[in-house]
Amino acid sequence: MTEQRLSPGDKAPDFTLPDSEGNDVKLSDFRGKSVVVYFYPNAGTPGCTKQACDFRDSLAQLNDAGYQVLGISPDKPAKLAKFVEAEGLTFPLLSDEEKTVLKAYSAFGEKKNYGRVYEGVIRSTFVVDPEGKIAVAQYNVRATGHVAKLLRDLSLA
Repeated sequence: MTEQRLSPGDKAPDFTLPDSEGNDVKLSDFRGKSVVVYFYPNAGTPGCTKQACDFRDSLAQLNDAGYQVLGISPDKPAKLAKFVEAEGLTFPLLSDEEKTVLKAYSAFGEKKNYGRVYEGVIRSTFVVDPEGKIAVAQYNVRATGHVAKLLRDLSLA
């Protein structure tokens, strides 16, 4: 069963997940700040690498405008650590091996690829406002060009 998709104004599901170094990161720790939370399928694959590097390259612009960035995938922390090191990523990547947070954000569910139906990560991005509510909810985003579109949507580009 897929959870109902989140919409602007909904309370963002809170979470505590380990980062690439095994430290717990809580969404609630970011109250009072805006947070971009993005979900991606697999660290180190071409699309996920492009998206992560686009966030890395836009991080100063996002941070200057008051946005923090958190990336979440079902990868183990050790795999995330290799990805962070290989790509010089400068924002936290969080591990959701149980897919609990992915499902809470409706970022895991039925996908179709070349006529095949399967369960997987739905590439999605959310902006959580300082009060912990969803300000932006984008599902089925493209890896390439997504960060540039998000910057335009946030009036930062």
